[in-house]
Amino acid sequence: MIREQPKKKLEEEEKEERMAKGVVSEKMKLVVALITLQFCFAGFHIVSRVALNIGVSKVVYPVYRNLLALLLIGPFAYFLEKKERPPLTITLLVQFFLLALIGITANQGFYLLGLYYATPTFASAMQNSVPAITFIMACALRLEHIDLVRKHGVAKVLGTLVSIGGATVITLYRGFPMFHETINIHEEEEIDSNKSQNWTLGWLYLMGHCLSWAGWMVLQAPVLKKYPAKLTLTSFTCFFGLVQFLVIALFVETDLNNWIIVSWEELFTILYAGIIASGLVVYLQTWCIYKGGPVFVAVFQPLQTLLVAAMAFLILGEQLYSGRIVGAVFIMLGLYLVLWGKNEERRQVVEETSQTDPESLTKHLLEAEHKKGNAESAV
Repeated sequence: MIREQPKKKLEEEEKEERMAKGVVSEKMKLVVALITLQFCFAGFHIVSRVALNIGVSKVVYPVYRNLLALLLIGPFAYFLEKKERPPLTITLLVQFFLLALIGITANQGFYLLGLYYATPTFASAMQNSVPAITFIMACALRLEHIDLVRKHGVAKVLGTLVSIGGATVITLYRGFPMFHETINIHEEEEIDSNKSQNWTLGWLYLMGHCLSWAGWMVLQAPVLKKYPAKLTLTSFTCFFGLVQFLVIALFVETDLNNWIIVSWEELFTILYAGIIASGLVVYLQTWCIYKGGPVFVAVFQPLQTLLVAAMAFLILGEQLYSGRIVGAVFIMLGLYLVLWGKNEERRQVVEETSQTDPESLTKHLLEAEHKKGNAESAV
């Protein structure tokens, strides 16, 4: 009996160590998914720029985008989550409709209107306020706890502010050129200067876009607790968003010629918008919100500005300036602070739980392992 006790204790320690490694692996999956998400978003900005330049309608574009996303995700949702779907209720359908109204219709609509009245640079700078707005909303709804007395709380707040500051530096501060090649980077400003701009309306629409985006991420968290079938939730969101945009199109886009795809460029931009930007991205972001919370997802938003700058340089041939390098350093520093704060917060929670009740620690690790299995089966 004396020899069996150390052996049993050793087995339990090894089991807990394997569970802890599983939790770490789950965190790495979340970080990789969030970086992939920002790559998809950045590519969508480049593709959307091409779509607007070739004359794709601002109303037809989101209609086709959400239609393709629904056709792509719907079958997977029906077959893969057939046994896992909770029963639908009127309350859930109303919540799905509101999520679509906020996260798809208002989000995409306000962005297009704001982009029309302002410039893409101004719109990109405005988008970097999404993490701060999400942080405030989540704290107001008590979905995110911030303890400014402890280091991890200060790190999360400071990291969010530093990331937003870095992205703002990239968009507003140009600096000196890193290369001496003559590149036409003012084409967008010249085009925008020829059209009538209303900066007040542009700011209002873009602020509505940021509020809608942040509100969508925050409100998804409680809905996912009631309805954890992520593919099905995404399908319902795309469906209601499509219906809402079709209603708008009946009054706004009456020219049938604008609904006809006449070139391969238009087809490519619509396919990317539907399959990647509204299909893969919406599901991936829903999964990330479910695993990491709305604030953790929103804090990666400034990384998108860095990726857009790099893609614009490599694909569109835009000049790379020192301001973007400085902003990139701030973005990476801010993301590191937030990641450290989240990890430190989880570590302290585990330590406090183990000191008060060792059995609850094992239960916490088992729940994390169970969530990991559910996520892998869903994917």
